[in-house]
Amino acid sequence: MLIIGERINSSRKWVAPAVENKDAGFIVNEAAVQLAAGANYVDVNAGTFGPDREPELLCWLVETVQGAHECRLSLDSPNPDAIEPALKLHKGKALINSISLEKARYDNLMPLVRDHGADVIAMCADDEHGMPTDLETKLMVAGALVEKLTGDGVPLENIYVDPLVFPIATDSAYGNVVLSAIEQIMTRYPGVHTMVGLSNISHGLPFRFQINQMFLALAMGRGLDGAILDPTDKRLMANLITTNALLGRDEFCMDYIQAHQSGKLDLD
Repeated sequence: MLIIGERINSSRKWVAPAVENKDAGFIVNEAAVQLAAGANYVDVNAGTFGPDREPELLCWLVETVQGAHECRLSLDSPNPDAIEPALKLHKGKALINSISLEKARYDNLMPLVRDHGADVIAMCADDEHGMPTDLETKLMVAGALVEKLTGDGVPLENIYVDPLVFPIATDSAYGNVVLSAIEQIMTRYPGVHTMVGLSNISHGLPFRFQINQMFLALAMGRGLDGAILDPTDKRLMANLITTNALLGRDEFCMDYIQAHQSGKLDLD
């Protein structure tokens, strides 16, 4: 299960000043707590500062986090002018968050994905349908994305298809639609991955943590193998570790046992 730590995002009110003022100590600590909690990638986003400052600040985030930690980053921007210099600075294999079938976005980002050998989140959206909410269209766009990306030289194993999670407070069917999409994508395209922005499911509802936890377990049961989430949520991570064991993804339950021994399952 690939875990992308979501916390270093300039859309968060308590993060934006640290990015704007280049508070390295704050950013390094934010990365540290996410990595310690189990994140495989740390997401970095400076998008709220607009096209004039985003390239500079995204590059600063890459240098700051990787200057302190040996980790991989998720470069969170649709702006090729920010992604390209950030990729040149990134150490190791980066993840680009995200591409879609929207022509301008695809044409701008696909060469960067291919030429740098990056992992990529492929968002089920295109110019004709926008961001579809129904299962049939999600699957159609997902299939077209996988076909186009692989045809353009991106290995299947580098692709994380995002079927797009929408709040169940808006439509109670949205959860089941995404669960079905995950299952069918993973079945139709062996070797591809799936990714969700977990907290979208609970937007607008009370006790969001409860919904997020249950939805993650259900999605993993359908084959989900990647999520953008807050790894410092101890109960969420305990549930993730437990679900992996129950689904047979944890040989001899060693990860579960180690989590217990290190206190990661102790929520009291």
